[in-house]
Amino acid sequence: MKQARLVLMRHGESIYNQKNLFTGWTDVELSKKGVIEAKEAGELLKKNHIYPDICFTSWLKRAIHTAQIALHELEWEQIDAIRSYKLNERHYGAWQGQDKEKVKQEEGEEQFLAVRRGYDVPPPPLSVDDKRVVWKDAKYADTEHALLPLSESLQDTKKRVMEYYEAVLSKELQNGKTVLVSAHGNSLRALVMHLEKMSKEDVVKLEIPTGEIIVYSFDKFLHVSKKEILLG
Repeated sequence: MKQARLVLMRHGESIYNQKNLFTGWTDVELSKKGVIEAKEAGELLKKNHIYPDICFTSWLKRAIHTAQIALHELEWEQIDAIRSYKLNERHYGAWQGQDKEKVKQEEGEEQFLAVRRGYDVPPPPLSVDDKRVVWKDAKYADTEHALLPLSESLQDTKKRVMEYYEAVLSKELQNGKTVLVSAHGNSLRALVMHLEKMSKEDVVKLEIPTGEIIVYSFDKFLHVSKKEILLG
């Protein structure tokens, strides 16, 4: 059986990344730079002879489009692409759409960093009357309200990401597949935290840049045997 590999790819820069805004579950497009980063990701996969058997993305178009562009560059668009909101970015609550520097000034640096880089501190939740509430988006109409957040800590994000990893991704890995996951800074941080057995103190320092690709190889027990960051 082939050696299982998990290929984690953060989406290219979005228009909110470009403007230094909190994005969360806001469904925004890639910036021009983000499109270039997605193409470069595909070129990196080709250079390293990585041809995934299956692709998973979130429900957010910046992750979906990054995967589509990368697979186009790889000339490998025939594989199945499966999407789940459980791979969505962390929900930034009332901070979504807000300028990060402005939020830092208003909240103070200590509280800002506790939320942004900490593990178990969520941002202020959205009011249920807010137009940004997830269940008002038609994409989530068939999803139970109780499963849709008003804000999340990284701990909350990790919980739903790990549910998906255990139920879906690990099954593909157990079959020796090369699995591509195109997702987000925090949903990928949650996965890396699990795979590398990071403490909540260590994960504070973990940053995954836009367009970065991390490849994990596994032994037959699904223990990580090798980690590689693909560099252009």
